[in-house]
Amino acid sequence: MRVLITGGAGFLGQALTRDLLQRGRLRGADGSDQPIERITIVDAAAAPQLRDTDRIMQIAGDVTDRATLESAVDTDTSAVFHLAAVVSGQAEADFDLGMSVNVDGTRTLLDACRARGHRPRVVFASSVAVFGGDLPPVVLDTTPLTPQSSYGVQKAIGELLVSDYTRKGFIDGRSLRLPTVTVRPGKPNAAASSFASGIIREPLNGEVSICPVDRATRMWVISPETVVRCLVAGHDLSSEALGHDRSVNLPGLSVTVDEMVAALERVAGREATERIHWQPDPRIVRLVDTWPGSFEPARARALGFPEDGAFDDFVRAYMAGR
Repeated sequence: MRVLITGGAGFLGQALTRDLLQRGRLRGADGSDQPIERITIVDAAAAPQLRDTDRIMQIAGDVTDRATLESAVDTDTSAVFHLAAVVSGQAEADFDLGMSVNVDGTRTLLDACRARGHRPRVVFASSVAVFGGDLPPVVLDTTPLTPQSSYGVQKAIGELLVSDYTRKGFIDGRSLRLPTVTVRPGKPNAAASSFASGIIREPLNGEVSICPVDRATRMWVISPETVVRCLVAGHDLSSEALGHDRSVNLPGLSVTVDEMVAALERVAGREATERIHWQPDPRIVRLVDTWPGSFEPARARALGFPEDGAFDDFVRAYMAGR
C-alpha cells in the first residue's frame, strides 16, 4: 500500500507520518491490514525531521497545481490524507487564497484521484467551523451546517465534494470534522484558534502569552495524539459502516478558556498562569464566537473513534514531549 499525505510537512502531517511508519499497516478496502510500502508527502515546505528515506518520498509543490498532484497519485496509492489547508484566520483575511487552496486544491486532488480510476480511500480533514451562528447549546450529528466564516464555508464545500466524488464511485471518501487541536508545539500560526495552544505552550516555555478572547469562551478541543488516532481510525472504517453520510463530528473535550488555564495551574503552578496576559482582539473574538463549544458526537462514538480525557492530560502530554 502507498499513502499520500497533503500538508505532510505541517505539524499534524508529520505526526501522522511518524504514526503510520510505526504502525506499518493500514486497512485496505477488503478489510485486511496491508503493509505500508511508501508514504508520499506533498507540501510547499520540506520536512527534514522525517528521515526514513526508504519509505518516505517528499514532493515540494502546491496542492492547487494539478501536475504536482498527478505526480503524487498513482494506481498504487490506496490511502490519501488531505490535510493541506489555509487556516481559519488566514482564510478570513485572504479570501482568494483560502478559496484557491481550500476549495480548488481539494477538487484538484480529488480529480487526480479520479483520473487514476482505482477509487482510493480519501480522508479529508474538515473542521467544526462548518457549524456557526445561532447554534443549540450542544451540537448534534443532525445539526445543519451554518458556517459563519470563509474557512468554515470552504471546509463545508470540501465535504460536499468528497461526498459527491464518493457517490459517483471516483473515491471512497470520508470527512472528519476536527475540533481545535491543542497543544501544538512550535510557533503560533495564523489560525484564529492559535491562542488555545499559546496559553499553554508559551507559559510552559517561560514566555508571555496574549489571550485574545474572554475567559468564559467555550471551545471543543482535541489533543494531537488523539486526532492522529482519529485520522487513522477514520481511514480504517469500511465504506459500509459509513453509509451515505460521509462526514463525522469527531469526539472532543468541551472546555472554557478559564478551565484550560486552571488545568495549567494545577499541573505547572501559578507561576505559569501569571505569564498569560488578557488582551481582547475583536477580529479573533468575532470568529471564535461563531464556533460551537460543545457536541454530542454519538455517531463517532458508535463508530469507535478514540476520545481524550481531562484537559490536565493535554498539559502533561505537551510537557512530556518538549
